[in-house]
Amino acid sequence: MFKTIKKYILIGLLAYGAYFVMDHHFLFEGSNFYMLKKSEPSLKYTFFNMTERKVESIMKIDALRQDGVGDLLVELGKITEEEKIIFEKKYSE
Repeated sequence: MFKTIKKYILIGLLAYGAYFVMDHHFLFEGSNFYMLKKSEPSLKYTFFNMTERKVESIMKIDALRQDGVGDLLVELGKITEEEKIIFEKKYSE
């Protein structure tokens, strides 16, 4: 009985881990690591390396832009709030 309960707990933890990974973007820049919550669980851009990428190429990606990568870039000092708004207007069309 105890083995069965342990199996169910393990399966539940693995399922939650898979859901957690599918529900977040994991962004890397050099040795820094950032997480963004996705608007819906998927495997699109789950792991994304921002190292040596231009801000514009990052903001072109709909999934990242819609989930708030612009706010992260502003927080990191890569762009200003005004530039973020310009990129969002440019690529949301």
